[in-house]
Amino acid sequence: MRVANGAVAKCLVALTSVVLILAGMSWAADNDNDKDQSDIQKRILKSADVLNEIMATPDKAIPDKVMDHAKCIAVVPSVVKVAFVFGGQRGKGVATCRTAKGWSAPAPITITGGSWGLQLGGQAIDLVMVVTNDQGMQHMLSSKFKLGADASAAAGPVGRDTAADTDISMRAEVLTYSRARGVFAGIDLSGAVVEQGKDETTLLYGKPIPFADILKGEVAPPQGSEPFLAAVKKYSTQAREQGKVEKPSPYTTAASTHSN
Repeated sequence: MRVANGAVAKCLVALTSVVLILAGMSWAADNDNDKDQSDIQKRILKSADVLNEIMATPDKAIPDKVMDHAKCIAVVPSVVKVAFVFGGQRGKGVATCRTAKGWSAPAPITITGGSWGLQLGGQAIDLVMVVTNDQGMQHMLSSKFKLGADASAAAGPVGRDTAADTDISMRAEVLTYSRARGVFAGIDLSGAVVEQGKDETTLLYGKPIPFADILKGEVAPPQGSEPFLAAVKKYSTQAREQGKVEKPSPYTTAASTHSN
């Protein structure tokens, strides 16, 4: 009888241990999910900060004409560059596209590729990509494309009032920029691959959602995305409104001159 009771006690202890282990694993998984989701939210906020900081410096900002014509805007904060002469990069960020109702909810993206210029050592840079036309937008909606191969890309011009090279540059489907150590300039990202961050999408929206559905405006923006969307709206709308300022007519100018 004692032997039987001992066996039952051992079974109960083993069962309890298994239950505790499973509970601990579940708790750890929940914590990991919460952390990952928190990381995405922070990335969205950081993307808003990057755009605000860049546009706050008129002589080094993205030109108003570029922002006015933007079909999609993607920001990838803190891309890690590690290299000795040549190296590789990987970064995560968010993208939004212009729709009939405004700017779409943010879609998580990743960018990977070879070396973008000669470099030594390691540093973190911020990237901004501006899709300038419908063809480039279609590449973005495809959920994966290669800059310079699938979509033509060029280093974007800088300066809020820059106009000289803007028309030539905007023939590219994607204009690309980087900021490192406070210096903001156009950069050649040819060879880099841009694609949907599928795991991040699931975490952000609670389920897998096609990239195109998000960028076409078919999904409501998640909580916490307001700062990024507000920044995009501010600078694209600001540029568009400035472009609508009408020049005085010859009659008005003549009348004004005559009155003086």
